[in-house]
Amino acid sequence: MAVTDLPAVAGVLTGADCLRTAESIAATQESDGALPWFTGGHTDPWDHIENAMALTVAGLRDQARAAYAWSAATQRPDGSWPMQFRRGEVENADADTNFCAYIATGVLHFLTSTDDSAFAIDMWPTVRRAIDFVLALQQGRYGEIHWSLGPTGSSGAALLTGCSSIFHSLRCALVLADHVGDPQPEWEVAALRLGHALREHPEAFLDKNRYSMDWYYPILGGAVRDRAGHGRIHSRWDDFVVDDLGIRCVSDQPWVTGAETCELVLALDALGDRDRAMRLFANMQHLRETDGSYWTGLVFADGKRWPEERTTWTGAAMILAADALSRTTAANGIFRDLLPAPTVTGHLTCDCVDTRP
Repeated sequence: MAVTDLPAVAGVLTGADCLRTAESIAATQESDGALPWFTGGHTDPWDHIENAMALTVAGLRDQARAAYAWSAATQRPDGSWPMQFRRGEVENADADTNFCAYIATGVLHFLTSTDDSAFAIDMWPTVRRAIDFVLALQQGRYGEIHWSLGPTGSSGAALLTGCSSIFHSLRCALVLADHVGDPQPEWEVAALRLGHALREHPEAFLDKNRYSMDWYYPILGGAVRDRAGHGRIHSRWDDFVVDDLGIRCVSDQPWVTGAETCELVLALDALGDRDRAMRLFANMQHLRETDGSYWTGLVFADGKRWPEERTTWTGAAMILAADALSRTTAANGIFRDLLPAPTVTGHLTCDCVDTRP
């Protein structure tokens, strides 16, 4: 893939810049295909997939394939992954449902980018097992999904950000199911329930509203869009957005982070708010290093990078945002152009959604 075919954002990022960032991610890849947070750091199944998606965007498809092969090889028989690895060893054996579901987003992204049906067919059993595992933990009253499973059983808490991401992954999984000819109607019902919970029942989720991700992720995941999405953005813009720097990770700390800023860019792009998306994308570039890597964040009260880490997934979020803004690859709309979010009109006859006040 020529540099001229890579995402570029006028006045902000060139195709060569995009490739340099992707190469900084690829440089961390371990021999088994794992993509850790940084060289020598740990690998988690979600950020690993985000990194693979960024490599795909930049044309580093062999490295992306190796990453997906790692995911298939490390999946446990029940469809889950350990929450954390380091250099091939499991550091945290608990399973995070959002981490597990994200394989569906990654596989659909690769399929859409490359039109490689054989890859999707090969990965389909991995995706199917992962989604079945996740949906086994959809035990809440409104369709929320417990966030983790460990040796002592499932966590009773459901997280808004995690469930918003799972909602998106479920929709990706449904597209894949149709593509490979293995429809999963029960997944559609699960998506209906989860989307309803995200839109109508905030009480179903652990209160973490000081985190910016809880603000924009229902939009990024597709459960909330249109007028409701614009209203949600307006309601807390001043709490999180710091002029010329990006957005805060948490509302009560003077700390802006690059990945969250780029995810908000993707959410704004999905709403059609491109002017503010472009401005935020430009604002976060102060975190870029000369090798194309990105610092995780900046404490703007004292001008210090914190943590003192250049994380692969920050660069990956930047590449995905650049692709969305520039409309470059076939998969640039992975967070924008999926089928409309399932909605509930009245009571379903199977009573699978509780629509009571």
